Amino acid sequence: MSQVLAAASAAADAVRPVALVSAPDAGISAGAGWFAALTAAAREAVPGAQFLAVLDCGDDAGAAQAAIRAGIEAIVFTGPDSVVRRLGDIAAARGCRVLTERPQPAHDLAALFFADNDTLRRHCCDILASLSTI
Repeated sequence: MSQVLAAASAAADAVRPVALVSAPDAGISAGAGWFAALTAAAREAVPGAQFLAVLDCGDDAGAAQAAIRAGIEAIVFTGPDSVVRRLGDIAAARGCRVLTERPQPAHDLAALFFADNDTLRRHCCDILASLSTI
């Protein structure tokens, strides 16, 4: 949670949108309910943050469907193209995007998993400050 809050807080301060992407296959291991609760808590804690929440469901169609039902904004699904098309139709009807590969991160906070909140926030602010605007 601290990584999500640090990124959301830094994004709000910088007035820049960010994508918060789960760990690989988190939709399978942790589930859509966990991710939906995590992102809802971040939106409540940092209402000024603009972020796209992306849950990686790997090649598990069941996890992808659960994410769509849970209202996740975007999912990564790496399964067969025929399933991607069907999931895409279901997702579109619910306002969810289906990505067929993980987005390339501007930065991965995995190495700072045990960092304190201040270190995480400073790091996220530094990352956003170093990125060019589009």
